[in-house]
Amino acid sequence: MPFKHNSSRRHRIGKMKVKVTNWSEYETGLRRRCSLTLWLTPEALVGWAAPRRKNRGGQPRYSDLAIESALTLGLVFGLRLRQAEGFLASLLQMMGLALAVPDHTTLSRRARTCRSPNRRPDRQGPPDGPVHVLVDSTGLQIYGAGQWLEEKHGAKSRRGWRKLHLALDADSGEIIAHTMTEQDTGDASQVGLLLDQIDGPIGRFTADGAYDGKPTYDAIIGHSADAAIVIPPRANAVEPNGEQPPGQRDEHVAVIIKDGRMKWQAPTGCGRRALVETAIGRYKSIIGRRLRARSFQAQQTEVAIGCAVLNRMLASATPKSVRRSSNVA
Repeated sequence: MPFKHNSSRRHRIGKMKVKVTNWSEYETGLRRRCSLTLWLTPEALVGWAAPRRKNRGGQPRYSDLAIESALTLGLVFGLRLRQAEGFLASLLQMMGLALAVPDHTTLSRRARTCRSPNRRPDRQGPPDGPVHVLVDSTGLQIYGAGQWLEEKHGAKSRRGWRKLHLALDADSGEIIAHTMTEQDTGDASQVGLLLDQIDGPIGRFTADGAYDGKPTYDAIIGHSADAAIVIPPRANAVEPNGEQPPGQRDEHVAVIIKDGRMKWQAPTGCGRRALVETAIGRYKSIIGRRLRARSFQAQQTEVAIGCAVLNRMLASATPKSVRRSSNVA
């Protein structure tokens, strides 16, 4: 991990070089990501239409599967709701399927109630043992006039953003849990909600200093009592002097005070949290930095579908790299 005090001489530090060992398989998967070959299973054809309600009221025409399919195609190919409607209609026509296509008004309305489940790709299957969870958050822009009004006319900016909280499997790189909140929500308050989406045990939990605090430690231990927690303590943290046995955070503070923060980072593997930052960059480069939906409920659906899309893309192509050894004369 590069440290800030090395920034002045970082140009002298050689860049780490890696070699992809499964390049042929990885290259094939990258091409398969952009394939337009689509198919519908018999179960999907049967479940395209919504089941009839037995109580009074209007009958829904499209199932959640149909709505999710249309929204997913629009999100992947960067289409608005009207364009997504036309794109799906043309695909079904070329496939020779007489299926009704949800119109853009229905997609906009149903997106507020439809929730895409955070499904793990079938090829991965359940984890063999405890998972190493990496947690971080980022901001996503929402519709608004932006900073231009404030700079040009002196008006108060209406730009807002949402917070996307992600929990990543460090070994597979998949998003195993996510939440979306308002911009003023604290990061540590979402740890419990993220852990509720993880069924298996947690072997290690790694996050940055924004998650430091007793509530975070209590939530993790309540989920998996044997989990190792790696969170950098605050700079003003002090060693406890009470009679209670020291916890994991107290041990971290003691080691940092004795050996320094840099020596603490290497053995704890704190640098692996950079993987979740890479996942955030992957989300913003593929899905986008800005939410297209206007309502908060529809934005939650958009984020859920975006995480499912990234997991599906990751399942089709994953590089396996090893670090090259440097030959020093």
